[in-house]
Amino acid sequence: MRMLTCCLICLVGWLQYHLWLGKNGLLEYYEIRDNSAVTEQANAKLSQRNQQMFAEIADLKRGQEAIEERARNELGMIKPGETFYRIASE
Repeated sequence: MRMLTCCLICLVGWLQYHLWLGKNGLLEYYEIRDNSAVTEQANAKLSQRNQQMFAEIADLKRGQEAIEERARNELGMIKPGETFYRIASE
């Protein structure tokens, strides 16, 4: 009976070791779960950025207003006959 008890204790100890620390154990599971959460957040940010870029591309393909706005803001272009005023603050 004593031998059976020792064998069962060793078996339970061995199973607990593999459950917690072994390959594909709980510690590895928690680490992978945390990594996947971080990856999902990064993917959500990138997806949102992609949607904004797709909207901007569609806007550029559809109308002249977006092209004109971009030329004014980024390149400093003005239409013929317009007067451009730059206000400098000190």
